[in-house]
Amino acid sequence: MKTILGMLITLSIIGVASGGGLALVSSWADPLIAANKKAATELAIFQVQTQAKDYKPVETVSYECYRVFDASGNAVGYALPWEGNGFQGKIRMMIGITADLSTLTAIEVLEQVETPGLGTKVTEDPFRSQFADLTAEPQVDWVKGAPPTRENQVETITGATISSKAIVAIVNDGLQHLRKDLAEGGAQ
Repeated sequence: MKTILGMLITLSIIGVASGGGLALVSSWADPLIAANKKAATELAIFQVQTQAKDYKPVETVSYECYRVFDASGNAVGYALPWEGNGFQGKIRMMIGITADLSTLTAIEVLEQVETPGLGTKVTEDPFRSQFADLTAEPQVDWVKGAPPTRENQVETITGATISSKAIVAIVNDGLQHLRKDLAEGGAQ
């Protein structure tokens, strides 16, 4: 009985010390993680909206979205962080779109866990560059194994078709939400 009590006390002390240590590390790391995420978001805003010199959050939507402005203070479009399912897991990206919500300016993949060497090609050119100045009406479509024939099409990556289609689906889902919510709540 004495040994069991001794082991329970020892394990309890170890558990409390470990939990306290983890709490200290977490309280130290959380602000750094948040600052790094904010910096990555800001960088992505300016990558998908190259004319942008400033941005502000859109407050009429319930998710993260930014209206971007040129050097003269004119609204040039939106930067929309959005995520969805890829082949291996979540893909989080920044979508740039013009102020009239009709043309994509660019996309930037922020986080992904796709298959190295195949699915990760969605983060690279020439796939990524297909979205620059791409018509997004009525939606973005994809074609497989052939060059795009319409202004709203991108070609999927051979060997990474699921990841390519996932990027298109994420873009369309984000734009659908943004169009609906801005129509209901009005643009800022």
